[in-house]
Amino acid sequence: MKIYRSLDEFNTLSTAVVTIGTFDGVHIGHQKILSKLKECAKEIAGETVLLTFFPHPRLIINPNDDNLRLINDIEEKTHRLALSGIDHLIITPFTRDFSNQTPEEYISNVLVGKLGTKQIVIGYDHHFGKDRKGSIKDLKHFSEIYDYAVEQIPEQDIEDVAVSSTRIRESLIKGDIETANKYLGYPFELTGTVVRGDQIGREIGFPTANLNVHEAHKLIPAYGIYAVEAEIYPTVPQIETGDYIDPQPERIAKGMAYIGTRPTVDGMNRKIEINLLDFKDDIYTKTLRVKFLKFIRHDQWFESLDAMKEQIKADERAIRLYFEQQDSL
Repeated sequence: MKIYRSLDEFNTLSTAVVTIGTFDGVHIGHQKILSKLKECAKEIAGETVLLTFFPHPRLIINPNDDNLRLINDIEEKTHRLALSGIDHLIITPFTRDFSNQTPEEYISNVLVGKLGTKQIVIGYDHHFGKDRKGSIKDLKHFSEIYDYAVEQIPEQDIEDVAVSSTRIRESLIKGDIETANKYLGYPFELTGTVVRGDQIGREIGFPTANLNVHEAHKLIPAYGIYAVEAEIYPTVPQIETGDYIDPQPERIAKGMAYIGTRPTVDGMNRKIEINLLDFKDDIYTKTLRVKFLKFIRHDQWFESLDAMKEQIKADERAIRLYFEQQDSL
């Protein structure tokens, strides 16, 4: 897969088969659309192109809306799209000028003039252009003028995307990791940099890596304890223009993750802490991609640090048993 950080970097194709969207999660619903995209490209010997936006359009159109919560950060999404097997990914900045194009300007300038669209694969509910007035009717109307075909994604497939996205977000908020992962088709991830904490975990025998999540609008699962697998990277993976290179971790470790406010200690600020099992290396400033595999219990208050320590020991036993069972499958 080739990556472009703006439309200006993209060289117009002669047979581009295009789809457009945020594709947050790149989940099983999205995979149906991507499969259709690849199928259409194969029929005309074309190349698949996915146009997405960063930052998310809602952050530009409604800057005061703080309700946006993303399943993927941009690096996680890029990684998942690369695995899906598309040819070209364009991550273009979303701006007010871009959004103020009329539907015909958008079709003429972007889809045809810049991408070289010969076929667009899109849903019935796709809207674009100034005030989002453009629709699939406009795409079909201008298709004869600008010589491209429109492949409409079935309504059921679009509903599957909406249902999958809703179920994933609802499940994560409840701590139902198993359901979220089922609809994602892969384990939910948090990616962040390891920063120094106050060493309380170390004092009670469970040293943790404090995770500073990279994406401010990332959806954080329910407070509690989880079985996780952490990929360790020396630096923050970068999305570079050109051929996508899948970053390889230095090491992969099993562990338990804690999300919560530590009510027994201070109960003030949310923390995301990862205790890596049988791991003693210094990983400050390194990047972790943490895959959430199983929910163990909700966050709770304890009468003392000793009581909390005993519960964490029980959590560790449960998590080790979980991994033993998974390894035996």
